[in-house]
Amino acid sequence: MADLQHTHELVYDGDVVTKRYVDGKQGGAEREWRALSLLAEHAPGLAPEPIAFEAGVVSMTRIDGVSLRGLSAGNPQVTAMAEALDELHAAVPAAVLETVPIRPWQRAAVSDWVLHRAAAWQPRDPLADQAVKEGLRWLESWRPDESGVRPVFGGGDGNLANFLWDGARVRRVDFEDSGRSDLAFEVAELAEHVSMWVEGEVDIARRFELSPPEERLMRDYRKLHSMIWLFLLSHESPRNPPGTFQRQVERALATLGA
Repeated sequence: MADLQHTHELVYDGDVVTKRYVDGKQGGAEREWRALSLLAEHAPGLAPEPIAFEAGVVSMTRIDGVSLRGLSAGNPQVTAMAEALDELHAAVPAAVLETVPIRPWQRAAVSDWVLHRAAAWQPRDPLADQAVKEGLRWLESWRPDESGVRPVFGGGDGNLANFLWDGARVRRVDFEDSGRSDLAFEVAELAEHVSMWVEGEVDIARRFELSPPEERLMRDYRKLHSMIWLFLLSHESPRNPPGTFQRQVERALATLGA
């Protein structure tokens, strides 16, 4: 998670894509293969078709489409992406979903990671320091209420670059962090991902029908994910526009209500 590392190599050969994991990411290839196989059976057309699997290597069909990176709020593709996500979340039947391992970087692991990064934080500027302080205070007092949570199949990694528009529908790629999850967590992760606002603000969360308990939990999860991105963006990257970190500081403070 933290590290925004390059985890794989992609090789294109006609209509076949081979994804080779290069950093030894534990279980990534297995999760990718499981997701592609499940979706091929229960939601055909939503994702690439699985072709072959061996240790650390997954081969799949190539799907056409344009990345949604830089999507704007009023674009009709936002609706198409929400529809694709609804299909993804509901694709795996409940009895099958119970056998799917919980996806990586769920609440406990993410909370521990944020606590670790907060403890190692070195003062840098008043607003950023305040965001870390407020986030830590909230997280240490947080007692999540998970009543009414709906289990779903979660794709992991809410990067808009993982969603492809083919002119008719949105489809999804990249499932190395997929697995069993819950709807509130998946919506929060997507809503707070840097790709959702760095080039054009997209309010994706309102596109999903959440129960009142899920809505409350989703807001808490958004606080947690805002802290993740505060730390991830604390070192400016040339991939993001200048000032992205300061914008994230402001977003984190607003999300935390500070």
